[in-house]
Amino acid sequence: MRSLSSQKGFTLVEILIVLALIAILVGAVLVALNPGRQFANGRNSTRYSHVNTIMNAISSNAAENNGIFTCASAGSVPATATNMGSGVGNYDIAPCLVTEYLSSMPVDPSDATASWTSESSYSTGYSISQDATTNAITVSAPTAELSETISITR
Repeated sequence: MRSLSSQKGFTLVEILIVLALIAILVGAVLVALNPGRQFANGRNSTRYSHVNTIMNAISSNAAENNGIFTCASAGSVPATATNMGSGVGNYDIAPCLVTEYLSSMPVDPSDATASWTSESSYSTGYSISQDATTNAITVSAPTAELSETISITR
């Protein structure tokens, strides 16, 4: 007959120590990886890609119009940063770019007001402006995260 003291196994204290060590390691890995920052970096990468796509479409329009961006339906590009979207107070650029240069207007990945339904109902969450002296157009992402500035000027 076997005695209880000769049985092999782990004690409750040993199991708790191992669990505590695993919890400390998991916590250290989460702090090192910082998933919130990784997601913000991903959204910023998307914003940069969108801003570049919009600027390329504007440049293509300008190339077809002797170097001048032409958008008859929206008028001249505003001198101050203005949201690209339909409706009052926005610069309605979609009719000039969508179908010919873009399949749809890109929208900011985390802006709650940004959406694309059609050329007549959208808000990109991105802004556009034109320098009065150089005529350079700037497209920017005002809601960029991690204190980054995302803008392209041509």
